[in-house]
Amino acid sequence: MSNHILGKKIGMTQIYDESGRLTPVTVIEAGPCPIVAIKDRNIQIAYGEAKEKSLTKPVLGVYKKAGITARKILREVPKNQAQEYKIAEELKVDMFTVGDKVDITGISIGKGFQGGMKRWHWDGGPKTHGSTSHRRPGSIGSSTTPGRVWKGHHMPGHMGDAQVTVAGLKVVRVDSGNNLLAVKGAVPGCKNNYVVIRKTTKHKRQIIKPIIAEQKTESLKKDAKKQAAAKK
Repeated sequence: MSNHILGKKIGMTQIYDESGRLTPVTVIEAGPCPIVAIKDRNIQIAYGEAKEKSLTKPVLGVYKKAGITARKILREVPKNQAQEYKIAEELKVDMFTVGDKVDITGISIGKGFQGGMKRWHWDGGPKTHGSTSHRRPGSIGSSTTPGRVWKGHHMPGHMGDAQVTVAGLKVVRVDSGNNLLAVKGAVPGCKNNYVVIRKTTKHKRQIIKPIIAEQKTESLKKDAKKQAAAKK
């Protein structure tokens, strides 16, 4: 089965796990997502009921060719080469299990036009001694060399409303009957935003434990004994 599914962000809540610990989670209505088209490396999946009059004729023709009712969202995602797919086959939330790690992609909440302190977390200028540059960007030039503003300079401007991916979120609960998925943590976007969920491709982080001083001393003693034995 494919590692991707489409869904809609419902909102955040709190649930108790088996150990009785309170966990903040984001609830997502994931699937069912019928397969609309199959290509060499990708498949097209759809989500959400829609009226035919709200779609263009080319898009509506894609659904009619697959024998599927009109849907709001149509996305092309990579397919698992080891699996076989059929047109109109539905991808459901039961493809995930509790404990899985997922990457979720969505459009972040738009903040409009913002200054540099909110957009880029500037510290700001001096607060005393008559300073009038508390929240201003200050000088942005580079004198006569190179005589221009460097590309990518942090400036005030439009903030948010961009595609964001949050990686490594843990699946806490799967409700197959209601097509609901609860993941630990926050998901980009506001309520009722559409998101793409996929099984994470990130490798496990390696935890390097610090060497305790006593262990280091013992290892040095062992090395000294080995060297002394080699000399004999």
